[in-house]
Amino acid sequence: MFVGTNLTNIRILHGFTRKQLAASLGITEQAVWQYENGYVSPKMTVINNLKEIFNVKSKYFYQGNFLRKYKKDNVNYNHIAFRSSLINSVQKTQFEAAHIENLIAFLDFINRKLLLPENRLIKLRNYVIEMIAYSDSREEGIKRAAAYARDFLGLSNKNNHNLLFLLEKNGAFIFEKAIGDKIDAYSLWSIDEKPYMMLGNLKKSAARRNFDLAHELGHLLLHYKVEFALHDKKHLRECEHEANLFAGAFLLPEQEFIGDFQLISKVSHPDSYLELKRKWMVSIQAMAFRAHSLQLISYQQYRYFNIMLNRLKYKEIEPLDRELQVPRPGKIKSILQLLFEKKYLSLEELVDSMEVDIGYLTNLTGIESNFFKQYQSQQAQQFSITDLDYKVN
Repeated sequence: MFVGTNLTNIRILHGFTRKQLAASLGITEQAVWQYENGYVSPKMTVINNLKEIFNVKSKYFYQGNFLRKYKKDNVNYNHIAFRSSLINSVQKTQFEAAHIENLIAFLDFINRKLLLPENRLIKLRNYVIEMIAYSDSREEGIKRAAAYARDFLGLSNKNNHNLLFLLEKNGAFIFEKAIGDKIDAYSLWSIDEKPYMMLGNLKKSAARRNFDLAHELGHLLLHYKVEFALHDKKHLRECEHEANLFAGAFLLPEQEFIGDFQLISKVSHPDSYLELKRKWMVSIQAMAFRAHSLQLISYQQYRYFNIMLNRLKYKEIEPLDRELQVPRPGKIKSILQLLFEKKYLSLEELVDSMEVDIGYLTNLTGIESNFFKQYQSQQAQQFSITDLDYKVN
């Protein structure tokens, strides 16, 4: 029997409205509604088209939903830290919440094969909340929290080269995808207390990615259980300001940055910041903003800096953006590699359990399809007589 809710789930996951899906299938929007609500079952030609669009097997639409089996309703979409311009887009929040829900179900399935270490970001979050509560001002508390977080994560005060790795190591689940040109990244705590970050992969540079990571870490630590979708624009702007304040202080620790800044010959010219950009992997714009906030440059110097920034067209793309390697998430890929190579799980078992194809896994996780294809013919390890440590009397 066709399960309409499975179609609803995967439609939302892929960002389709009923009208858009109907156009792709060459049918009416009413027909899609009837499929999803159990009034009509689609013909096999429609099922085959759905398979092609969503990279799933036919069985996906005829059996219990994988999402319902593993971690149902584990995302409160009000808690997703979007940029304020998109926070009230119902379709977008539903789409991204569905993506995270399916990722959680996927992770719950593979994590049943593993014993994961303690998620240290929970401890960091709780300490930061307490630290800010007892600070003289929220702004000073955020600055102190940024310095503490850097030390807690084990990030050297000499550079930011291992930031993404250390976030994953300390408990963050980080993914990347083509979110859209209006969203750099977003983050949330799931209902079962796991921190997630989704990074955009359109026109990214290493400097931009590091700022996204630090900004989203700020949201995770400073805005726990804040209902972004229910707040007005003024409050959302305040949250964005706080996350930016945290990111600047976190990526460019005050004393080290002040010491480095003394080496800049012409502080009002963007090209003077290139060596510091190479060291910290932070944009020229962000470094000048930090310098101005620390009163290392005057208003007039900062104003001239921005004039030169526009004249040189560095707001579009900065020097070194194409040279510095963009860090990519690696934890989930490494977990899958361990499971596949130790034969605790086979690719066939994974796709059969989810009733999907490799294309679906690539779209869901952001991991390239060639990674999965190398394990296509592998089988999970089966217990055999040679594994029995028994002796016959």
